Amino acid sequence: MARKTTIILDDDIYVKLVNMSIRKYGSARHISKIINNLLRKVLEEKKDEDILSELEELLSGPKLAKVTPKEFEEFRRELSKRLES
Repeated sequence: MARKTTIILDDDIYVKLVNMSIRKYGSARHISKIINNLLRKVLEEKKDEDILSELEELLSGPKLAKVTPKEFEEFRRELSKRLES
């Protein structure tokens, strides 16, 4: 099942993806297919251990923000309220 998401692309990458889509499908409307195919190739080439290692490195690296447990709990409650409305 396909999922819809939003990604932020650098301008140069976006242009390359549009050009690939136009060349392959004749339209820029197929960027998702291009991205899926490229990601599928990259993920198939990498071993699961490599992906897990990169994820672990990312998660254990320096944190960009400092949040106390109390602040996190307040944020979680506020978010929950917003989602319920």
